[in-house]
Amino acid sequence: MFPGHTVRRARRSVLLFSSYLSSFPQARPGQKTDYRLYFLFIFHAIRFNAAVHVDREGPCDARCPDDIPVYAAELEVLTQLTGFHLTRGMLCAMRRPALPDAAALCANAARVAVLENVMNPTNIGAIFRSAAALGVDAVLLTSAGSDPLYRRAVRVSMGTVFQVPWTYLPADTDWQQTLHTLGFRTAAMALRDDSLRIDDARLRTLPRLAIVLGTEGDGLAGSTIAACDYTVRIPMTHGVDSLNVAAASAVAFYQLALLRG
Repeated sequence: MFPGHTVRRARRSVLLFSSYLSSFPQARPGQKTDYRLYFLFIFHAIRFNAAVHVDREGPCDARCPDDIPVYAAELEVLTQLTGFHLTRGMLCAMRRPALPDAAALCANAARVAVLENVMNPTNIGAIFRSAAALGVDAVLLTSAGSDPLYRRAVRVSMGTVFQVPWTYLPADTDWQQTLHTLGFRTAAMALRDDSLRIDDARLRTLPRLAIVLGTEGDGLAGSTIAACDYTVRIPMTHGVDSLNVAAASAVAFYQLALLRG
């Protein structure tokens, strides 16, 4: 039997994923959507009479079309499917939609996050959760970073990887130039002596701003910092020299996106 908070989290992921699924026809205009999703659920409110059976009475029924197979199974069955004893209530196999290009994704955005080579899926998930909560319109990732649809990233994000628009930046183009062409100023989050404090009033008044965050450990590449319009630091006390990228993203998004209004 799963605790109530696990059930609520799984249900939230179902709702966000269903919204994500509804965007597929727009991602592929003029084509019939043939995406078929396969869900496996465990909820403590359901009593099972067989190891695996079709569940059309469960909590996702109202949000899933009839052509999406939904199955319920005992924990032992899901453990065999995944290969480890760590199932949070839902499994899903899906086809990915085509991602938009960065220019299309950012066309109507005022605040975007750029993640340069962020490798840890836990950090990716936490950044997406903060982006959804704190007013970031889109997330752009370099191709060397972790996949937002990796299962741990999805779980840590509380399903917000299906809510916040995102795409990969092309490796063969100057993404800073692309953002500048769209009217964005770029702000590199880095600890430099010549940086602005994150609460500098000039940053909040910018109509379009890209908040650039770097990989764990090394942070942003020197060339990336040099190409950005601003270098921004988070003031810290007690001799702490830096924050984890996920923690820094929450501070940056709150200060530079949410407080902007």
